[in-house]
Amino acid sequence: MILDTGAEIALSGLFGALIAQILKFIVYLIKNRHINFKILSTTGGMPSSHSAMVSALTTSVGLVEGWWSPLFSVSLAFSLVVMYDAAGVRLAAGRMAATLNKLVEDIYENKGHTITKLKELLGHTPKEVFAGAMLGIAIGLYFHYYLIKHM
Repeated sequence: MILDTGAEIALSGLFGALIAQILKFIVYLIKNRHINFKILSTTGGMPSSHSAMVSALTTSVGLVEGWWSPLFSVSLAFSLVVMYDAAGVRLAAGRMAATLNKLVEDIYENKGHTITKLKELLGHTPKEVFAGAMLGIAIGLYFHYYLIKHM
């Protein structure tokens, strides 16, 4: 059974995100030596699942629709915005959250207040985004040249 081109593109993107999340879980397990299933549904960490998803999607669009097609251009622009956001805006927001958490903790220390901490792991380092992008490109290529042809 050969999937149509739309299914190939969609599935490569979904598998890019899924495989990145599984790798993120394994990296966390190796670094911290304990299992944390929350890692499977969180943002941040190595590799970037957002970058893997959009890179796999964009690679598949280029392979299926052509590297000079309007759809590839739109997909590439979308991917670049997502990756810039992951490494720029969301990383800065995570760092700001860490600073605010420390500030609130210092202010209310030993005063009996309940403190709700902000989520700090929001974005990615450029290395995490790059790793996710390379993973996504590899998945897009694998889907197009091997997996889809052998189904």
